[in-house]
Amino acid sequence: MSVTDIDAEDITQIEDAARRFIQTEVASHLGDWEEAGEFPRALYKRAAEMGWLEMGYPEEFGGTPSPWTLRNAMTIALARHGGSGGLMASLFSHNIGLPPVVRHGSAELQRRVIPDVLQGKKISALAITEPGGGTDVSALKTTARLEGNEYVVDGEKVFITSGMRADWLTVAVRTDLKNKGPMGISMLMVPGDAVGLSRSPLKKMGWLCSDTAHLRFDGVRVPASNLVGEEGAGFKIILTNFNGERLSMAAMALGFSECCYDEALSWARQRKTFGTALVDHQVIRHKLMDMKMRIESTRAWLNAVSARADAGDRGDKSAKGAEWVSQVCLLKNHATQTMQFCADQGVQILGGMGFMRGTACERIYREVKVMMIGGGAEEIMKELASRQLGL
Repeated sequence: MSVTDIDAEDITQIEDAARRFIQTEVASHLGDWEEAGEFPRALYKRAAEMGWLEMGYPEEFGGTPSPWTLRNAMTIALARHGGSGGLMASLFSHNIGLPPVVRHGSAELQRRVIPDVLQGKKISALAITEPGGGTDVSALKTTARLEGNEYVVDGEKVFITSGMRADWLTVAVRTDLKNKGPMGISMLMVPGDAVGLSRSPLKKMGWLCSDTAHLRFDGVRVPASNLVGEEGAGFKIILTNFNGERLSMAAMALGFSECCYDEALSWARQRKTFGTALVDHQVIRHKLMDMKMRIESTRAWLNAVSARADAGDRGDKSAKGAEWVSQVCLLKNHATQTMQFCADQGVQILGGMGFMRGTACERIYREVKVMMIGGGAEEIMKELASRQLGL
């Protein structure tokens, strides 16, 4: 499906499907999933049946080529009606775990990994961040030394979304042990049942129903055929992967901002103070309009950047490039700042109820910080954008 095939009816249909999915299969269970720290694996199959896991992937692997315009509509709708970053992060962790394999994996590796993930049978995760490493990918210490036809992996990864139960881990490793910089990094597919791989769950401020792990690799042996792309090309693969992740995070942030606005408006209409509905007070209406203003500016910017991404995917080389990358970075910052503002104002409008577990604004208030850090912290985004612009 190309962007030229998308019309308003397509967008409406996917928005309606997302709303029904949340209402019938998520809303009544979300509190329990938050307490459990995970949601049922069966939800991956349901998402696959809805056609959502396959969006944006080649047909040869069971995917459905879809423009960013449509993918963003799905992301925004699920975030707006679900109000759970944890659900979104884990359910769609394949969107950061699989693209390196799609773009750079061998045909045999692609056939082994991709179809089962798109069908919801297997879970895919990306493992880059290390203890003490943060955003400095070039300084990673996890090693993979080649012994015969196998790589032997040793090291640690942390803050890994879907890390506790991922069946496939796309792992950044250092294959050139003499090169301490970015040129010594490669990407390797590690199966979740590999001997020597251990996982520990992490407790978090938000994203509670997303399983997040600390991974340890102790002499893990992986077939050399699981190498993604060429040795030493991992750093470039990672940087390219970040662009899609950041664009998706901007769409998620927009959906969560709308979720806060919806809940705050509904509360303001029904809540009475001193005999008057909250929405009848000018100060509350102005808070809502401040939220709306930021939401609409984010939507316009997201649409513009996504349109360029779609044009680039269709072959327009002028649509992408360094300046577009800077736009993605700044958009991600703007969208998450909008989410932060809307969550804060939503909690304020809800008052005491906004402090209670069970409201979307409270959940999103706790989750906004990981959105502002994950995929590249605000400070990194500004620096990267400035460099892309030659400053």
